[in-house]
Amino acid sequence: MDVHEELLRGPRGRRWCLNCVSDVDEAVASSLFWLARERDPHPGTLLRFGSGEPDTHDDPSFTDLEVADAIGRADVGAVTPAIARAALASSVDIARYWQEPDGTDIVAALPSVRASLSTAARRLVALSPELTASAAVHQWTAQWCPVSESAPIERSAAQILERWSDEQHEDERRSLRERPTDPRANWSGTWWSVPQQLLTSRGSPLAALDMVEDPMGWTVATVIPIAGRGEVLEIRSAKDWAQLCRGYPMEVTASRRHDWFRVTGRDGRWLIPDWERVAQRWDAVHLTTLGYLSAATALIPIDEDYASVIAGWGPDSTIWLTDSARETDGPRDQWERAVISAEWTPSSSV
Repeated sequence: MDVHEELLRGPRGRRWCLNCVSDVDEAVASSLFWLARERDPHPGTLLRFGSGEPDTHDDPSFTDLEVADAIGRADVGAVTPAIARAALASSVDIARYWQEPDGTDIVAALPSVRASLSTAARRLVALSPELTASAAVHQWTAQWCPVSESAPIERSAAQILERWSDEQHEDERRSLRERPTDPRANWSGTWWSVPQQLLTSRGSPLAALDMVEDPMGWTVATVIPIAGRGEVLEIRSAKDWAQLCRGYPMEVTASRRHDWFRVTGRDGRWLIPDWERVAQRWDAVHLTTLGYLSAATALIPIDEDYASVIAGWGPDSTIWLTDSARETDGPRDQWERAVISAEWTPSSSV
């Protein structure tokens, strides 16, 4: 597998590359801003600051070829590990499963821009050996509260999965009765493709804190070290996800139709894994960082009738389907997030 090509296959991977180049090159940042704003389906209102006089100038205009040319001239060697990490967190943060891709994601997918990101992708692959790493033996999970308020880790996977399955089936039946079949109708609902209540862990404390989709502005967290045993299924690509959906299918067409149409533009039938059945075979499922970057927020074909979306599951994230993970003897550490830099550090270092 060519890792850098796989990275450019997915919206989150392309956004990561584009974020990095924008961070080190002002010409890229400026031209990208204006083209992305032009292509964004919901650009919002642009506020201008200055003398207070009416602005009679037209907005700058850039083509995709001009943005691609600026990317091609950028010095991607200036991308440091710190820049790469912040850019990755930003790509994860902006993932959306209930609305159309934003302007920057749209620009990143344009053929000329995507091709121009190849050098940046190679740079990031060289800086990030953890992209393809399997689930680590020792991992960390985060609770968004101080240590003094933290709770024992979740120990009721079977009950959670049973309840989750019941909820999915009921949601699908209700959606069949109540929701229109037109995917363009103004409806929204459940869009996740994985249970959100199960124990989830990452390969490092910072990954547990930073690589979170749609974060809620937390400024304090407790990081808990854990270790698990048993069989772990690795999801390294869209093909792995499609195979899991084929082997353990749960239809969610009526409940996901409207949200996932907005995300992918596809009008058709949808599947996700039946996680209660998956748990009969595996103790945990791990989504590699590359698997996330190449497949999340993207259309994943399964067969002639069905497709799926990896939604609500972050990079290098292990979902524990059984109670096979245990908290280790290491301490629970409290981390805090700086207001200005937005960086997480252990409280003892703040």
